[in-house]
Amino acid sequence: MKRGESGLSLVVGVDKPTGMSSHDVVSRCRRIFGEKRVGHAGTLDPEASGVLIVCVGPATRLDKYLVGHDKTYCVDVAFGAATETDDKEGQVIEEAPVPAAVFDRDFASLYVKTLTGVIMQVPPLYSAIKKNGRKACDEARKGNEIELEPRQVEIYDVELVDILPPDEASPYARWRLNVSVSKGTYIRSFARDLGKALGTVAHVGELRRIQSGCLWAKDCASLESLAELTTQAALDPLCLLGYRFTYIDDANAKRLSNGNALYASQICLMEEPCGASDHHGTCCFPTYHESTEPPVHGELISVVHENKLAAIYRYDEPSNQWKADCIFNPPIMREGR
Repeated sequence: MKRGESGLSLVVGVDKPTGMSSHDVVSRCRRIFGEKRVGHAGTLDPEASGVLIVCVGPATRLDKYLVGHDKTYCVDVAFGAATETDDKEGQVIEEAPVPAAVFDRDFASLYVKTLTGVIMQVPPLYSAIKKNGRKACDEARKGNEIELEPRQVEIYDVELVDILPPDEASPYARWRLNVSVSKGTYIRSFARDLGKALGTVAHVGELRRIQSGCLWAKDCASLESLAELTTQAALDPLCLLGYRFTYIDDANAKRLSNGNALYASQICLMEEPCGASDHHGTCCFPTYHESTEPPVHGELISVVHENKLAAIYRYDEPSNQWKADCIFNPPIMREGR
């Protein structure tokens, strides 16, 4: 085994505290697991808290499969000031009066429901999006403004949690909202655009990611508890991925270890019952059953051997075979087993 390798392969959910970057969390997890290969799926800004998926060992190869999930945030939208970064960390660049309607709970409750749907959203100037090989945030820090193109995203649901008047914690009136969004949505842009729509300006005050895919904040571990739980904190990667899955025998496991295709006729696809993913319990399949739908060209499935995630395979319709997309060596643990 190479230096800095623990032999572990697992995924954990960390409840990231404010004041730490996602990279800081990765560094802490390297020390906790004694493993150099650690990565995260879905960056959180340093001042944001909440769900951060962390992959350990060969499980780091899962990151590209985990970044496209829908997410839910609890956000304080602060009215009356715009900042250069669209959050409270940036310098105030504009101030404007706050309409009286902002303080009307009935108005706010009804208005936020009009914010759902497919929209075109311009990312914040301080974002990691690249244009012509240059990161927008790097150019913004140099005083060079890059014109970013609008991107299509979807706002699934917006719920008013509370209206917070100016106080010692913040000099601005705030709407505390739960916002469920598609991948690629910037909550800072959402807050900025909400302020403009209400005839004022706004930015993100506090931000907490409470859900990513099927993983909820209450099922994540703090860094302190993770240091005690270690591998017992492992999540089920099958649930995190959300793909249909199959169990393979030793003969097919040998084919898999060599990167060979699996014959579709030998694969029994399994899935969780309809609606099971809506539960807010632990991140695992409570029950499962055989799937009746045939495979679709390009579909990805999770392949399980000896109750560990051994690989991700992709269906090739012309050959009626499942072909290796990513093989994990060693396989990825499921729920601390």
